[in-house]
Amino acid sequence: MSLFVSSDSRMRPLPAKKSTVVSILDVGSSKICCLIARLKPRETGDVLPGRTHAVEVLGIGHQRSRGIKSGVVVDLDKAEQAIRLAVDAAERMAGVTVESLIVNVSCGRLASESFSASVSLSGHEVVEADIKRVLAAGREHSVTAERSVIHSLPIGYAIDGNNGIRDPRGMMGERLGVDMHVVTGESAPLRNLELCIARCHLSVEAMVATPYASGLSALVDDETELGVACVDLGGGTTTISVFMDGQFVHADAIAIGGQHVTTDIARGLSTRIEDAERLKTMHGSALPSVSDERDILSVLPIGDDERDVPNQMPRAALTRIIRARIEEILELVRDRLNASGFQTMVGRRIVLTGGASQLTGITEAARRILARNVRLGRPLGVTGLPEAAKGPAFSAAVGLLIYPQVAQIEQVSAMRGHRLAMTGTGGYFSRFGSWFRESF
Repeated sequence: MSLFVSSDSRMRPLPAKKSTVVSILDVGSSKICCLIARLKPRETGDVLPGRTHAVEVLGIGHQRSRGIKSGVVVDLDKAEQAIRLAVDAAERMAGVTVESLIVNVSCGRLASESFSASVSLSGHEVVEADIKRVLAAGREHSVTAERSVIHSLPIGYAIDGNNGIRDPRGMMGERLGVDMHVVTGESAPLRNLELCIARCHLSVEAMVATPYASGLSALVDDETELGVACVDLGGGTTTISVFMDGQFVHADAIAIGGQHVTTDIARGLSTRIEDAERLKTMHGSALPSVSDERDILSVLPIGDDERDVPNQMPRAALTRIIRARIEEILELVRDRLNASGFQTMVGRRIVLTGGASQLTGITEAARRILARNVRLGRPLGVTGLPEAAKGPAFSAAVGLLIYPQVAQIEQVSAMRGHRLAMTGTGGYFSRFGSWFRESF
């Protein structure tokens, strides 16, 4: 039995000897993506830290996101339709039917808290029951009425004040302590997301914070051991995760992303959103260059009149708009890292990932503003992804496929199961009842 397995956890442990099929749903502000993958156990000598299984993608479906704003469901019907289309495309490609999903979460004002708890051992050696007691004591600190626990992770154990113990079983002492990292989110947005998925006759197997998922897929082992911050620049949100000593120790989210850059361009150049996105992708840069004043761009005006003549303007005007918003986002990331108390533990390592991190010049801008070494992170260690899905925009989705391999260390309170029950749409009989009512 794994050291950290909890009877409360809703995520079933992966079988050690046989393959299993896992389905995930990445609900973002710009795209909704469903991946279906087969997880095959690795050979004993080939097991990597946190990578006990090889991941082979069987099916993928993605749709332009609708009804979602900054990770929050704002239109149930549109969001439901987009989820149905993405899941249906993945099912057709993989040739399997999806019943439950692992879903990412970037809404609900994600908050990170650290707790310490201890229990008496009375001199006997540590057994499983003692570990469960101390983890339960740590969870009690984090339960509040308006917030739900998304992750509850033991960072390290201590016996009689001696810290840094990863496996205390069999050791002797007077008191057993644990340091826990708890990620919480506001209950209402989480319930609405769960309700939206339940309306598609699907159940949520586990919810995973987007920054955690992105870090699992984009970071290498040495980075997580030495200390690193992973910044996922999404469409509607920018999320931050900090890893240290191989553990996920901090999470944060900012409700600004790449879509805000596109909106700024559309307003500043008076063009449509679609044309602004094209300009950002084809010609946009976060850094000025000497040729910007000479390069002239054709910008289509807003309107349906085909006789309208495109406006001509230098690329420098586009760069100025993009640069202002990118610098704002990076300055907010810097301030959040400084406020977290983990800025020294991060050291000089930052990894950028997410769709907006593909903007030209953003790595150099991040090095200047964050004053750290910055690299672009792409999803690692997954086979079967189409070429278009191998970029940073799919880091969170791939991280959700890796999550079942590390889920056994999760310590999620019964509140997660209770949250699903509160929607009234969580169980098998409830989903059967809703299908029966719709069909007859």
